Amino acid sequence: MKLFSCTVCGHPLQFETSQCESCGTPQGLDHLAMALVPAETPGRGEFRCVNAQSGGCNWLAEPGEAFCAACRYNRTIPDLSLGRNQERWQRVEVAKRRLFYSLFRFGLRPETRNEAPDGLVFDFLADPPDPTKPVMTGHSNGLITVNIAEADDVERERRREALGESYRTLLGHFRHEIAHYFWGVMTRDPELLGVFRDAFGDERPDYGLALQRYYGDGPPERWQDFFISAYASSHPWEDFAETWAHYFHMVDTLETASCLEIFVTGGAGAVPIDFDAYTEPRFERMVSAWMRLAFALNLMNRSMGMPDLYPFQLSPPAISKLSAVHMMVRKVAGRSVRPESAMAPLRAMAEGLKSGMSAPAEDALGVMD
Repeated sequence: MKLFSCTVCGHPLQFETSQCESCGTPQGLDHLAMALVPAETPGRGEFRCVNAQSGGCNWLAEPGEAFCAACRYNRTIPDLSLGRNQERWQRVEVAKRRLFYSLFRFGLRPETRNEAPDGLVFDFLADPPDPTKPVMTGHSNGLITVNIAEADDVERERRREALGESYRTLLGHFRHEIAHYFWGVMTRDPELLGVFRDAFGDERPDYGLALQRYYGDGPPERWQDFFISAYASSHPWEDFAETWAHYFHMVDTLETASCLEIFVTGGAGAVPIDFDAYTEPRFERMVSAWMRLAFALNLMNRSMGMPDLYPFQLSPPAISKLSAVHMMVRKVAGRSVRPESAMAPLRAMAEGLKSGMSAPAEDALGVMD
């Protein structure tokens, strides 16, 4: 995430800001410039998104549009008059806008449901009174459904512990589910389908049976040697979605570090994060910086008595899969991929990272037992 500031007084602004805390100027995000600007400025022809009225958005709508470029994908939102629905929906919308920030920065613009029968659309739903029919968060043919109960910290933590997960966030859900949508878009290209199968395997074995086996038997032994998470081991589709989500975690965090002019020292030396992770073609440069940054951030969290910020280890196969996602995203966005970012050289680099040659500690990503 980049840094924002008020164009009137220069005060730093958060991505979610709707009014400058210093000078009081109403703010709206212009998604084309990716900048917070004074909202409803005379002559601009842009106005706040309709969802701003309920506190669910701080983006500007384009001329003639009621909804902004992110909210136009919404199909259903919960009844905001009931219980904590409005508060939870607002949190869901914050995570969704962060997703669209990344998509637009990559140059990825999903088709809407009005543009294509299988275009992207969101349903944000609350559980019905019948507890036997809960809303399931997931993706199906372009429809992403999110249970707004995930916006409740206590409930989300309960689910995380019940499923044995080390990480569960609203933003993580969005980054995971959008991967399923883009898998369908990307694999229309035979070349990208080949890249996918080379990296993640054949997706044609029965998905439902694979999930039944995973939930019944758990992940395979030593899954950490091949997958980025336990759930990624369930099926190639989930391996891709989990890896895609981690790629988004990595890129957005690297951009934040770059904008803050952070560089990490120690071990094999300093690694400056002085590049734009959203446009950087050299994957090996990104993952090397990420290994060190994630390790440092985990140490910072521990200094505050908090769990690791990034509680994962990246094995050489997982790094190779991240490289495949990097290539696929860049190709769909119409950007080139440098030859040295191909899979074979990265496997050699990943072995070095795993052995500690290029990392500040043996367990470079901070799962330190």
